[in-house]
Amino acid sequence: MTRLRLRSVLVRCCLLGALLGATAPSRAAPPPGGSPPAAAALRQQARIAFFGRRWADAEARFEAALAAPDAAGMTEVQQAEVLGYLGLSELEQGKHREAAEHLGESLDHDAVLKEPLVRRFKSGFNKALEHVGRIYVAAAPPDAEVLLDGEPMGTGATVLELFVDPGMHTLLARLSGYEELSQRVEIAAGATVGATLTLSRVAPPPPPAPEPSAKKSAPVGPAAPPAPGPWASWPGALRIAGIAVTTAAVSSGAVFMLRASALDGDIDERIEGLSRDPAWTSDACSKAQQPSACPELHRLRVQRDRSGVLGAALVATGAVVGAATVASFVPHISFDRSKPGTTALRVLPVTTAHQIGVVALGAW
Repeated sequence: MTRLRLRSVLVRCCLLGALLGATAPSRAAPPPGGSPPAAAALRQQARIAFFGRRWADAEARFEAALAAPDAAGMTEVQQAEVLGYLGLSELEQGKHREAAEHLGESLDHDAVLKEPLVRRFKSGFNKALEHVGRIYVAAAPPDAEVLLDGEPMGTGATVLELFVDPGMHTLLARLSGYEELSQRVEIAAGATVGATLTLSRVAPPPPPAPEPSAKKSAPVGPAAPPAPGPWASWPGALRIAGIAVTTAAVSSGAVFMLRASALDGDIDERIEGLSRDPAWTSDACSKAQQPSACPELHRLRVQRDRSGVLGAALVATGAVVGAATVASFVPHISFDRSKPGTTALRVLPVTTAHQIGVVALGAW
């Protein structure tokens, strides 16, 4: 009887050891899937803080998500949502300039966002714009670096859209081999202005003076003084400034008008693509239930109209300044083909199959 009990105890111990041996590896194994990525965890924590109305905590966590090592793995939708919620968190704290920047970046991807989020982000963006100013900056050459109040903002390769607090600000453009150019801009809340920075090349150094010759040259009579030209007094400086302003304004206006033309082409292509859908009509965007493509079309039209108006204004300004500059040469202009003018400027009539006008010839 005792032997049977001992045998039963031994069998139970063996079974218990086998069971523990089988379950030990499973307990030591890590949970499937591993820990979540840093950006995903930060996005989740930021959303909890946002909907809990902890605005400063939400702002810090959204910014940390954008700066996380795996932030590049976020989809376009996730990145647009993070930027939008970050802007709303800043708006609730009165940080209007930062809110306008981040909400504007989010709305650049509004085609991938859901319609309720687009409306919410757009409403916040418009509220932020009521408290800040907006500056469109064009710089030439394209490699020129643009600084706002000493902070780098980008280069002249694109037209920069800058959001600033109301007041006086300093724009600076610089590039190696060119003279720096700065411009003071005063802007009020809710206002939009344009600025053009065109750099001039640095003047080459003067040639070295010739070494004195050992032989004495024959005496030479006094040289006749050169005849004064149209640039030898303060009107000449104004003419040079007028030419520079005309060139900068017209070139910048051409950039904005080309951008407006490109946007107009994008709008036509989108409308042409939508017209292939039998459900699409020309007044679809004016109905209460708008197709998902209508907000994108509206945004493109707004950008096209703004670029066109700004470009036309710059071109018109350049034309007015250019006309005033040309008019300043009137006392020195010669209209006779057979007789040269008294100065270096001549105006000759020119006719072609399509145009009638004049050509100004001279040394600038």
